[in-house]
Amino acid sequence: MATKADFSEDEWKTMQKGITGAGVLVSVSDRDFTDTFGEASALAKYLGRQRESAASDLIRELAHAKGTGFGFTDSPQEVETETLEALRSSVATLAAKASDEVDAYRQLVLGIGAFVAEAKGGVTDVEAATIAKLEEALGVS
Repeated sequence: MATKADFSEDEWKTMQKGITGAGVLVSVSDRDFTDTFGEASALAKYLGRQRESAASDLIRELAHAKGTGFGFTDSPQEVETETLEALRSSVATLAAKASDEVDAYRQLVLGIGAFVAEAKGGVTDVEAATIAKLEEALGVS
C-alpha cells in the first residue's frame, strides 16, 4: 500500500491541490457569497472524516491537506484550469506508482465535490456540470 513516502513533494502537493481544488471549484462554480463559508466548512468536514475513516492509508494521509493551493485573487477560471490539471496529473501519477489507489482518489475527489455542492441544500445544474468536469479530468466514464 502506498504512502506519502512513495511520492515526490511536487507530486504530493499536486494530489492535494486536486483534492482541495475540487471543493473550491464546485464552490466558485455557483457563486453566492453567503454560501462560501458553509461550503468551506463542508470541505473541511469531509476531509476530517476521511482522515479518520478512509479505508486507504494514502487517502487518510492526503486528507491532511492544509490550505487549498489557491488565493483570494485567483479567478474562477484559474481555479478550474489548475484543479483539472492537478487531477489529470494526480491520476497519471497514481496509475504509475500506486494503481490500486486510483479509484480511492477518484472517490475522494468526487465525494468532496458532491459534499460541497450539497452544503447549500442541493446540487444546482451549474454544480452538476462542474462535477462532470471533475469526472472527466479523473478519467471517470
